[in-house]
Amino acid sequence: MTTQAAHFSQYEDFRKGADLEANPPQLRVESMFLAVFHLIDACAAKRNVHIGKHKNVRRELDANPSIFGPRTKDVWSAFQDIESRLRPKFVYGRSWRKEDFEAVFVLAARIEEACGEVLR
Repeated sequence: MTTQAAHFSQYEDFRKGADLEANPPQLRVESMFLAVFHLIDACAAKRNVHIGKHKNVRRELDANPSIFGPRTKDVWSAFQDIESRLRPKFVYGRSWRKEDFEAVFVLAARIEEACGEVLR
């Protein structure tokens, strides 16, 4: 099982890629997606839960509500919105708009806020 520290380190590295304005938007969105996945997994690891794959986020968070408490749905919902609605526009096509790019970072900030509370 990957440790909380290892997931947090992955989060930091992918977050740097998301923040780097020299990167194309597609790469920045993919980096943000991976960053928040590892951040969520760092929170899970704190409770000895391992999510493993991004497809398991909702299932594991619903099965382990002690990770985020009342913010559980907000976290998995924001993650699913990035994963299923926004990310595909960037990764598999070119149908994204500026508002989509901004939405990824707004949703990621909600996840980061909830994770910050867990990891303190």
